[in-house]
Amino acid sequence: MLVPQDVIYLYDGSYDGALCCVFEAFRAHERPREIWTEDTAQPSLCQTKQIWTDMEKANRVAAVLRPKISARAEETVASLYWCAVPQKELLMLDFIALGLKEGRRVTTMLGDPVIAAVADAVKHLYKEAHNYKGFVRFSVHDNALAAVIEPKNYVLPLLRNHFCARYRNETFLIYDKTHGAALVYHQGKSEVLPIEKLELPAPDAAEQEVRALYRQFFRTIAIEARENPRCQMNHVPKRYWSQMLELQEDEALLGAPKEPKQLKQRAPQ
Repeated sequence: MLVPQDVIYLYDGSYDGALCCVFEAFRAHERPREIWTEDTAQPSLCQTKQIWTDMEKANRVAAVLRPKISARAEETVASLYWCAVPQKELLMLDFIALGLKEGRRVTTMLGDPVIAAVADAVKHLYKEAHNYKGFVRFSVHDNALAAVIEPKNYVLPLLRNHFCARYRNETFLIYDKTHGAALVYHQGKSEVLPIEKLELPAPDAAEQEVRALYRQFFRTIAIEARENPRCQMNHVPKRYWSQMLELQEDEALLGAPKEPKQLKQRAPQ
């Protein structure tokens, strides 16, 4: 049993580092008040404990998840680390502690507040990754495809297999502006790399022409009489629009604005 303590764990932000925090909590039989990364650390009056990443300790925790709980629980823990949810490290610790107590049924205990919070976070992660499989827009730069995304969660690992299989004969890059990382694929090999900042070159004439044609196609197939902005935002949330070529609010690229609609006046009775 983990006893709550007024102690703060500080780690390097890596997945293995998070597992080391779990290892230390069980070793010391304590549940820390907070688990912070070195980038998010704040001044505090509580005792701070530095947790160094030790692969042996991380592997010992990882090796317990599947046999002691379940394969689904092991996947849930890994997915939770990619989620943009507050206190995800504490959620990870509480989930593992409950899983070691309850066993395989832990992932179905949605009445428990910890399990419900974990399930909601993972559901949001996979939903966002699914959306980006359809919302990523590539442009050609120096004979390579490049796209910029701004997800809330760290979705690049979940997009990797999809885009590598779909564009297996291409060279492409998907830059995650939010998390400072990029999925790079070249000659059948892919890798997720940390990139703090990336500035893509301006599109050349050929790329601008393709963009104009795509926007024209998007406007042409639309049925003006059935235009429904509210429905559109339900299916394509507005936070994705800045990353989608056909929905970017740039008059220089969109061409001449549409003529305002004329309201029909009813004849007097």
